[in-house]
Amino acid sequence: MRVGAYGLLTALLPLIGASRAAAAVAERPNIVFVMPDDVGYGDYACLGNPIIRTPAANAFWKQSVRFTDFHVSPTCAPTRAALMTGRHEFKNGVTHTIYERERLTLKATTIAQVLKNAGYTTGIFGKWHLGDEPDRRPDRRGFDEMFIHGGGGIGQTYQGSCGDAPGNTYFNPAILHNDRFEKTTGYCTDVFFRQALEWMDEKRKGAAPFFAYIPLNAAHAPLQVPGEYFKRYKGKVPDDTARFYGMIENLDDNFGALLKKLKEWGIEENTLVIFLTDNGGTFGVKVYNAGMRGGKVTPYEGGTRVPSFWRWPGAFKGGVDCAALTAHIDLFPTLAEIAGAKLSDEVKRQVEGRS
Repeated sequence: MRVGAYGLLTALLPLIGASRAAAAVAERPNIVFVMPDDVGYGDYACLGNPIIRTPAANAFWKQSVRFTDFHVSPTCAPTRAALMTGRHEFKNGVTHTIYERERLTLKATTIAQVLKNAGYTTGIFGKWHLGDEPDRRPDRRGFDEMFIHGGGGIGQTYQGSCGDAPGNTYFNPAILHNDRFEKTTGYCTDVFFRQALEWMDEKRKGAAPFFAYIPLNAAHAPLQVPGEYFKRYKGKVPDDTARFYGMIENLDDNFGALLKKLKEWGIEENTLVIFLTDNGGTFGVKVYNAGMRGGKVTPYEGGTRVPSFWRWPGAFKGGVDCAALTAHIDLFPTLAEIAGAKLSDEVKRQVEGRS
C-alpha cells in the first residue's frame, strides 16, 4: 500500500474544478488545524458511534470534504513529525514518543516555517511533542506564537526524555507561553481553545493570513475530565469510557465555539479548517472501533486510519466523501501550495507527500 499516492488537492480537484481552485488559492485563506489526541475513527457519532454525542463534529462533517481513507502513524510524535515535514517519521529521527526518540531533527524544515516565509502569521496552542530543548521548540521552528505543555502530555515525564512542568494536571495547568510559564485557570482543553481564539481574534484584524495549529492534549490518558462531562456518560458505559467520552464531548463543545466565532467574525468563507486526529483510538478503554482491527500503537487499520474533515466554503462544496488514499505526509505540500509558498530544492527533496 502506497500511503499518500493521490495527494489532497489532486483528490479535491474533481470536486471543485481547476479554475475555482486556482482562484481560491490566490486568496490565501486563513488555516485552522485542529487535532485531538488519541481519538479514533470510531469516536464520533457521525462515523457510527452509537453512544457519544458530538454535535459540532457532526455538523462540521456535513459541511466538509471527508477523506475516508486517511492514514497517520500509530502514535503521537511520529504523526506530528510527518505532519510538520511532509516526510515519514523515521527519516525525521522520530522513532518513538519518549527516551529522546521524539525529537525532530534540526535539519528538517517545518510547514510553519514555510507558511511564515510565505507571509502567514503562525501560532501553536497545545501539544508539540517534538522536543522541548530551546532549539527544538516551536518558536524556533516557525511559530510566532507558542502556547504549549511539555513532553508528550500534561504532567508526563520519563527519565531521559523531555517532560512537562512538574506536578501539572489537566486542571489549571502551567503552560509555556513564548518565553515563560504561565499558570492558567480552567480545564486544559478549554484553556488551549480560549488562548487560540484570543490570538485569532487579534490576527484576523491584520493584513496577513494566519495559521492556527491546535493540537490538543485531550483525550490522552490520564483520563481527567470536568465532572459535568463525566456524568453525561456515567452508568451508560464503564467509568473509564465515560471519562474518555466526556473528554471528547468537551473538546467538541470547544470546537463548536471556534466554528461559531469564525462565522461571527465574518472570516468563515475564506478559512480552511482541517480536523483530524493523531492516531487510532486509545488503548485500555472499551470503545466503538468502527469494525476495524487494532488501535493506537498497532500497525493495523484501527491504529492508523483517522477522521480527516476539510472545510473551506470559498473553495469547495462540502458533504462529499473522498475515497482517495491520503496521509499525514500530504498536508505539508498541500498547505504550501494553498499558501502560494515557494519551496527550495532542498525542501522539495525533503517532502515525500503529494499535494
